[in-house]
Amino acid sequence: MTRPLAFDTAPWSIGLAGVDPAQLAHRESVFALSNGHVGWRGNLDEGEPHGIAGSYLNGVFEHHPMPYAEDGYGYPDRGQSVINVPNGQIIRLFVDDEPFDVRAGRTASHEQRLDFRDGTLRREVEWTSPAGRTVRVRSTRLVSLTHRAVAAIRYEVAAVDAPVTVTLQSELVANEPMPEPHPDPRVQEALHKPLEEADRFVLGTGATLVHRTRESDLGVAVSMDHVIAAAGERTPTTDTATSADLARTTIAAELAAGERLEVVKFVGHEFQHGLSASGLRDRAEAAVGDAVRDGWQGLISGQRSRLDDYWTCADVEVEGAPRLQQAVRFALFHVFQSAARLEGRSVPGKGLTGAGYEGHTFWDFEGFVLPVLTSTAPEAAEQALRWRHATLDHARARARQLHLAGAAFPWRTIDGTESSGYWPASTIAFHLNADIAAAAMHYVRATGDERFEREAGLEILVETARLWVSLGRWDADGGFHLDGVTGPDEYSAIVDDNVFTNLMARQNLVGAADAARRHADVAEALGVTDEEIGGWSAVAAAMAIPFDERREVHPHSAGFTERARWDFEATGDDQYPLQDHFPYFDLYRKQVVKQADLVLALLFAHEAFTPDQKARAFAYYEALTVRDSSLSAAAQSVIAAEVGHLDLAADYLAEVATIDLDDLHGNTEEGLHMASLAGIWMAITAGLGGMRESERGLRFAPRLPEQLTRVSFGIRVQGHMLRLDIRPEATTYRAVDSTPLTVWHFGEELLLQPGEAVTVPTPPLGDPGPRPTQPRGCAPRDFEAAFGE
Repeated sequence: MTRPLAFDTAPWSIGLAGVDPAQLAHRESVFALSNGHVGWRGNLDEGEPHGIAGSYLNGVFEHHPMPYAEDGYGYPDRGQSVINVPNGQIIRLFVDDEPFDVRAGRTASHEQRLDFRDGTLRREVEWTSPAGRTVRVRSTRLVSLTHRAVAAIRYEVAAVDAPVTVTLQSELVANEPMPEPHPDPRVQEALHKPLEEADRFVLGTGATLVHRTRESDLGVAVSMDHVIAAAGERTPTTDTATSADLARTTIAAELAAGERLEVVKFVGHEFQHGLSASGLRDRAEAAVGDAVRDGWQGLISGQRSRLDDYWTCADVEVEGAPRLQQAVRFALFHVFQSAARLEGRSVPGKGLTGAGYEGHTFWDFEGFVLPVLTSTAPEAAEQALRWRHATLDHARARARQLHLAGAAFPWRTIDGTESSGYWPASTIAFHLNADIAAAAMHYVRATGDERFEREAGLEILVETARLWVSLGRWDADGGFHLDGVTGPDEYSAIVDDNVFTNLMARQNLVGAADAARRHADVAEALGVTDEEIGGWSAVAAAMAIPFDERREVHPHSAGFTERARWDFEATGDDQYPLQDHFPYFDLYRKQVVKQADLVLALLFAHEAFTPDQKARAFAYYEALTVRDSSLSAAAQSVIAAEVGHLDLAADYLAEVATIDLDDLHGNTEEGLHMASLAGIWMAITAGLGGMRESERGLRFAPRLPEQLTRVSFGIRVQGHMLRLDIRPEATTYRAVDSTPLTVWHFGEELLLQPGEAVTVPTPPLGDPGPRPTQPRGCAPRDFEAAFGE
């Protein structure tokens, strides 16, 4: 593992001095910009050197064959992979005919900085060419939060101490290579140069490239134009030319010492299936035209205004660990920009920061990211849920293929069709359907958005409820069982009565019945009868929830606690992740947990367990969980806090907060872990804040570990804002611009009046018992090691 990058510690930005070509891929993910529609990795402006080039549009992908060692019924016959769209980031610089390259000449200074309040990536470099000419380069780039299709760069080059001739080559580059998605040559061939030229255009200092994907038949247009300003007597010269995969505007200027050339580059992006090349061109060029009329300052102003509005509620303040403060805002910034302009799409597992997971969306989004958006940017959450609703026909077709009723949403997808070929940990991980339903229910409870529930939410609940009834079986004693499924833990596949799955299915069924009764007219239009609603309620009441009476703990799934335990002492540190060193058949039959499965049930279905059951279960599964998944630490932090182990909760918080910044899993180069970033917010609000939903309203049980002196966060409730200010001895609740709001503090009812602040003490913490232990070598990251100053 390479040494972590030495990012600075600043409360509202993150910066990095110097440049190491060997570690570019990591920094490119950290410095990525997005708005949910367009994504640009934080590549250097000149395009070379780079770690992984990345310019993405959410929903642009290519089909490829799905290679199987042996075919089987129901296996997807083709996969989907995100591809690079024509890249508009590149501005190459020549200084007296020598190319600016940080690997040549002398770089006196180099810094990149991602600003969380401005939504910009800034870069400043002072460079001397091999021939001795020194220039200072300043660039600022953004992906607009107000113009859905637009990204822009302000690029300035100044002569430092002698006259120079500078030449800029501003480019659109198509068919840049992606990281190898699969070793099979058939997949590689399908994804090699997936864009075919459809048309190209030049107009003044602007150009547009239009392409189509070969198999998925998506039309893509990327357009650019420039506003040029230069100090000095001589006007810069310009020329624009295109070829099939390249558009280039060349700008040349002679600069005296101290003079500068400034170029603002505006880039528009559009894609659609079935639209003509001229139609795509018109849309991309219109986006650029709108941005040019607003101008650079207009884009900057819009960026700041949108983020100011977001941070008013979303900001989390942390005192006691400056680097944790930065990490929390870094996470919230990336979560927001991944979804700001979704407009009917979802957030991939890596957002638009990299091509990891082939650009697929998973249940991680509904389970981890959507709760953050629902509480801080609910309009983005609604768009993502409406995308799921728009894919229901694909899910219904998949259910029919599996000989099931209702809808079976895909384990991994880009357009709503199944794109996973590993069925033990994908097709039969049916819990994702209940996770999607739970996200829809949470959104409605948190926002009061009845229109969404009638137009989309109810149908999601109905079709997933139908799935559960058709998937399960009744036993002779009247119990209902879900056999042969996989829960969140992918080291325990094809199990019976996974507790997480069964509890989430029960919530789904109860929620569907309640919503159908609330909206009887919509339910009737969906073919729902009183008998069917009664059937959902009966199945929910009879759902089997295994419990090991001898050990007084819920098994992960039926019989799990009777299995042999994994031999952790005989497992070397170099044998993690286990899936890379041991056969799945061995993992499947042992007590070992990749992802905190039963612990997730303690969080997502918290009302199904008593406090004693939670404490015992947490201790039991801590000893089995190896965290080969980036999703585990957040849930473990939350439950550690709930059962009173605040020091352990802090350590897990430190781990989840640094997974990407310190590249703990060694794959941040493929993109940021969006669910893990959202998990930082979860660890603070649900963990340290003790926030839980209940039938009576929001419950809180705030406590701080000794490392922190204050935590403050806000959430949106029914269109209004609630803010908590937590200190060791007491918590202040304040209803901001709201109607009266009732919350619960350690079981005590608080009625908050608009604008009123109520401070209540923190009750003493009882003895939680010994700190739970983890498998050898699997303890979480130490808080002080991660954040100690």
